[in-house]
Amino acid sequence: MRRIILIIFLVTSFIINSQTLSKKNRFEILHVLEKQSANWNEGNIEEYMKGYWKSDSLRFIGKSGITYGWNATLERYKKTYPGKDAMGFLKFHVLSLEFLSPNKAFMIGKWDLERKGDKNVGGYFTLIWEKIRGVWRITIDHTS
Repeated sequence: MRRIILIIFLVTSFIINSQTLSKKNRFEILHVLEKQSANWNEGNIEEYMKGYWKSDSLRFIGKSGITYGWNATLERYKKTYPGKDAMGFLKFHVLSLEFLSPNKAFMIGKWDLERKGDKNVGGYFTLIWEKIRGVWRITIDHTS
């Protein structure tokens, strides 16, 4: 009987701890995304890029193909959005966030970019997040 009670206690503790961990990780990921949006809207691409894994293994997939590496992704952003007017005002809408493991998550969302005149654009994104050295970072970004 003691063994059954111990097993029930351990399973219950694991489930409660997993849910708490998941909520904490969800909050941390959404906080990074909020910071990215704020940095973008201030016209600061370098700060925006802090949400990405600073590695040559980072992958960004867009309409023009795959960009490999953090530095190349930064340069791509600078070329595509050369100034504050081109950057506009960015809004992210998270449609789903699923944890694949304690240190990996999969996000689907929508983005809208409001710019002066009729140059508004938007689309969808898929992100793979990984917790690297205790911090959540985007390791793969597919934006359309």
